[in-house]
This record gives sequence, structure tokens and C-alpha cells, in this order.
Amino acid sequence: MERGQVNNESFAHASGLSWLLAAAGVIGLVVVFSVNAHAAHAAASQDWSPFVLVSGLLLIGLVADGDGLFAAAGNTLARLSSNGVVLFLGATVMISVVTALLNLDTSVAFLTPVLVYAAKSRGSAEAPLLYGCLLLSNAGSLFLPGSNLTNLIVLGHLRLTGAQFFANAWAPATAALVATTIVVLIAERRELSVKSLEVARTARPDFGLGLVAIVAGATLVIVLPSPALAVLGVGLLVTALRVVRGNIAPGHVFEMLGVPVLIGLFGVAVTLGTVGRLWSGPTVLHSHLDVWGTAAFAAMSSVLVNNLPAASMLAARPSAHPFALLIGLNLGPNLFVTGSLAWLLWLRAARLAGARPSLKNASQLGAWVVPVSMAAAVLALLGPGHG
Repeated sequence: MERGQVNNESFAHASGLSWLLAAAGVIGLVVVFSVNAHAAHAAASQDWSPFVLVSGLLLIGLVADGDGLFAAAGNTLARLSSNGVVLFLGATVMISVVTALLNLDTSVAFLTPVLVYAAKSRGSAEAPLLYGCLLLSNAGSLFLPGSNLTNLIVLGHLRLTGAQFFANAWAPATAALVATTIVVLIAERRELSVKSLEVARTARPDFGLGLVAIVAGATLVIVLPSPALAVLGVGLLVTALRVVRGNIAPGHVFEMLGVPVLIGLFGVAVTLGTVGRLWSGPTVLHSHLDVWGTAAFAAMSSVLVNNLPAASMLAARPSAHPFALLIGLNLGPNLFVTGSLAWLLWLRAARLAGARPSLKNASQLGAWVVPVSMAAAVLALLGPGHG
């Protein structure tokens, strides 16, 4: 009873903050369109696509989760893992695949409870998988355009296909993911060495609509240069079918999308994107930085104002080092909760699963992960064929 009361109070507080963010975003939109409609329209034109895409991917993830695909994957992983290290490495693969294909927000929203369950079902500590899900989702968000909203905002000027993006990003993305995995393994080695219990098999998942939607969404992201509307169409279609059949409540769809937060972040992103077009200071500053400086500057900017608004502001004009900018914007958020939307989704998902996430512990682990993963990613970016 007490836990339920705490959760209700936490969600009510989070809901209030979400609507405050939405109000701030709307006010920002009104102000910038009043001050300079042309610059604001240019910023909105650059920023709308990523938010539409992530909405579609979250809807697809919601249907896939309802079909039991994520839970089945977590249960299978727990049963097949001979020890904590194998479990963590298997979780790393699952997190990286879901993040790359369905976006890091989908990953933290749906895989966090799955991994918490996998740890508990084995009698293992939840910390390695709980914090690993957040840190690895951010680290793995460099692989494809739809893996992170920042990818689409920064590279909107270049209009790369998913295949072209992957050709440039796979090396730094892989380096960041491997580095993050190693750091978390070392930091959580004691928890991962605990002997686990035997895991019982859960119900068989439904390999139907959710799986079809995942394949369709992933294909559209990889093939199309601008997949946002198409992916949203797939997400809306499969979600509507589930709602009509009574499998999903409309209110649950609204909650999982986090509509107030998306509205607020979009408004703030457009506001700062407009500022970046009217004031050349931030763009000029990072245009004089080398690859290392660009990545570091982007990382600190993401923590100060969130990576989505930071991306909109810093990418208001074409960047000299766009992939270095993305390294900072995607990996820097692992430092603190202000860095990305993924943190908020992760906290909500973890608490719903009965876990006790600590912002302090997550940030302390992130403080080790970020410099190591960013260094590895930049070195890979500067390697042969990627510099």
C-alpha cells in the first residue's frame, strides 16, 4: 500500500512537471514566431520530423510490448545466461538492437522493466541491468538516423539515407557501445558475480502484428531519407487496430507517448533553434573547434539544456564536424538526468517495474562511462575511412 502511494505521488509530481514543460514549450513557440516567424519556421521545419519519427517508433514499441516480444526476449535471455556476465552481455546485444532499430526512447521505456524482471527472476542484483539499460541505450543511439532524435536534427542539412548514415557512424557507434559495456562490467563486477537461480519459462509471445510493425518500421528507417511520416503511419495503424480490439486503452497510449513532454521539448527545441539562427554565437564558437572540442562542447551543452534543444541550436547552421557533434549530443547525456528525454522515460519505467533507480548512482557511473566512450568514439571517427 505504501509503495503504491509513493508511486502515485511520484507520477503525479512527474505529470505536473510534464505539463509545465509543455506550457514552457508552447510559450516559447508563441514568442519566437512573434519575434521572427521566418527563423522560427525554419527551426520548426528542421525539428518536426524527429519528434514525429520517435512518436511512430514508440507506438510500434507499445504494440510489440503488448504482444510480449520484449518480455519473452528478456525471459529467454535470463534462462540461457549461465552467469551474470553472460546475462549482461546478452542484454547489451538486445539493448543495442532495439535502440538502433526502434530508438533509444523505445529501448528505455520497454526494455527497462524487462531487464529488471530478468535480474529478479534469476535472483540477481538489478543494478547492472537497470543502469546498463540507460547508459547503453544512449551509447547505442549512433547507429541509424532514427536511433536518436538528435541524429535527424543535426544531419537534416545532409539528408542522408539510413544506409549512408550507418556507413559513417558504425565505427564510432560500435566503439562507444563496447567502451560503455566494458566500463559498466568493471564497475558492477561484484554484482554480476552473484550466483543466480534457475529461471522458469514464461508464456509464448505473439509473433504477429508487433513483429510485422518492427520489421516495417526498421525497413522504412533504413531505406527512406525522410521516414518520419511513414513510420508514424505504421505506428498509428497498428496501435489503432489494438485499440479497436480492446487490447490497449487510449489513455495508456497517451501516457506511453509522453505527449506533454514531447510538446514541451519540441517547443524548447524550436525556440533554441530560432535563437541559433538569429544569434550566431554558439554556431561560430563550435565551428572553430576541432573534432575533440566539438564533441566535448556538445556533451556539456546537452547537460545544460537537454540534447534535443542543444542539437537544434548547434545545428541551426551546417556543422563542420557533424558526427563529432552527434557523439557529444548522444553520449554526453549519460552524465546527468537533464541530458536527454531517455532519463525521464527510464525513471518512469524502472519505478513501474518496482525498481529503485538512483540518480546519484546513475550519474556516478555515467561520469566514468562518458569520457571513455566519447574518447573511443572520436578515435574511431578519426580512423581510416571515417575521419
